[in-house]
Amino acid sequence: MTATADGGPITVLIVDDDPMVRAGLTMILGGAGDITVVGEAADGSEVPPLVAEHRPRVVLMDIRMPGVDGLTATEALRRTSAPPEVVVLTTFHADAQVLRALRAGAAGFLLKDIAPADLVAAIRKVAAGEPILSPAVTRQLISHVSDGGADERTARARRLLARLSERELEVARAVGQGKSNAEIGRELYMSVPTVKAHVSRILTKLDLNNRVQVALLVYDAGS
Repeated sequence: MTATADGGPITVLIVDDDPMVRAGLTMILGGAGDITVVGEAADGSEVPPLVAEHRPRVVLMDIRMPGVDGLTATEALRRTSAPPEVVVLTTFHADAQVLRALRAGAAGFLLKDIAPADLVAAIRKVAAGEPILSPAVTRQLISHVSDGGADERTARARRLLARLSERELEVARAVGQGKSNAEIGRELYMSVPTVKAHVSRILTKLDLNNRVQVALLVYDAGS
C-alpha cells in the first residue's frame, strides 16, 4: 500500500453533483486502508474552502456540474500555491473539457465506470507523483477532440521547448512517449536521480505542474 511521504493516509476530496456517485466513490475508497476521504462537494464553488480546510492530497473532480464546473475549479486550484493533484471524472473519454483540464494541470482522468480496484490504484499512483494517463490514451484523446487554437498552441509549445537544453529536450520527448524515469535513464544513459533532476528543471523552466503537461506540450509542438 501507498501513503504520503510523512507516513499518513492519502487524503482525498470528492467533487460530484450526484450524491449517489459521491457515496459510491466514498465507499470504494473507504475500503482502502491507506486512503481517507476528508470531504465531499457538490459544486466547484465549494472546492476552495474545502481544500483550504482539509488540504487533500488528491481531488476527484467531476468535469460537468451545474454551477461551477470541474474545469473552472481545476484551473483555479492549479493556480494556487502547493495545490492538490486533480483527477478528472468523466463519462466519456473524448471530451474537450477533459483535454482542457489536463492542459490546466490535472494529473489525469478516469471514467466513472472504472473498476473499484483500478480507482484505488489510480489514487495511489497520483499521490506518489506518477502519471495515470498513458501516451496512447492521450493521443487518442487529442485525435478525437478539436478544442480550437491548434496553430497557436503549436507555436507556443515550440517557443517553450526552445527554452530547454538539448539534453532536457531529449528527456521531455521521452516523457511525452510515456517512459518512466528508469526507462529514460536506460535510453539516454543517465542515472535515475539525474533523470529526476532533468524532469524537475523542465517543469520549472516551462512553468508546468506535472509530466502530463510536458507530454501535451511535446504533442502540441509536434516533437
